[in-house]
Amino acid sequence: MLEVFQYGFMQRALAAGIMIAIICSVIGTFIVLKRLSMIGDGLAHIALGGIALGLFLGVYPVISALIFSVLSALGINSLKRARIYGDLAIAIFFSAGLAVAAVLLSLGRGVNVDLFSYLFGSILTVDETDLKIILGLGILTLGAVFIFYKELFYITFDEISARASGIPVERLNTLLTVLIAVTVVVSLKIVGILLVSSLLVVPVATALQISRSFRGTMLSSMIFAIFSVVLGLIISFYFNLAPGGAIVLTSITVLLIIMIFTTPIMATKLKYKI
Repeated sequence: MLEVFQYGFMQRALAAGIMIAIICSVIGTFIVLKRLSMIGDGLAHIALGGIALGLFLGVYPVISALIFSVLSALGINSLKRARIYGDLAIAIFFSAGLAVAAVLLSLGRGVNVDLFSYLFGSILTVDETDLKIILGLGILTLGAVFIFYKELFYITFDEISARASGIPVERLNTLLTVLIAVTVVVSLKIVGILLVSSLLVVPVATALQISRSFRGTMLSSMIFAIFSVVLGLIISFYFNLAPGGAIVLTSITVLLIIMIFTTPIMATKLKYKI
């Protein structure tokens, strides 16, 4: 089956998919354990406004989506500090992103074909430019997590104690939200706006069934995510299916199999071990 990767476009798809699997697993672990599973979906729909803006202005959509999403992430945290609940803040920017996309698409006289590829992903069309952007932003994202790993770990489990210890909780939450936004944007070409939150959440949910530590969950989710990407690409190639959908369905199937044959381990039972 692995002979499918002798083609250049499949090699680029595999490289991009593995990089995204690693990034999503790392960021997704924080998302799931902080009970922010829907923020990925919210930021993905917000990014739609940035994609539409890029297509309307004729600039590279990933760049416009990145700027749009990061500014929205900062705006969400600003609203939180203004005593607006997190889910409400996300809903406000979610609506704004969709509204911007709707207006720009109407001005552009119809739905652009390129937009469809960002809605459902087009991993097989990944080129060298996409790979460089994914690699560059991925290094920045993982680097930030590495530098602030202990602090992010602390606020994931106990924000109150972290704040009492002098850790800048608000700034770290803002950083995490920005990292989620970046992760969402670099994942758009792989699984698309409508499926990106699944790649952030499902592998982590699978890892939680077998892992008993934070680091173990993160590493296990990477393995499950990479496996889903590789198998999903192979299935999509031989059965002529949408790669993004095949990857996500593979990931969900793995989750169901693990749930059937193992005893679930709830996130609250994870050891507070870095």
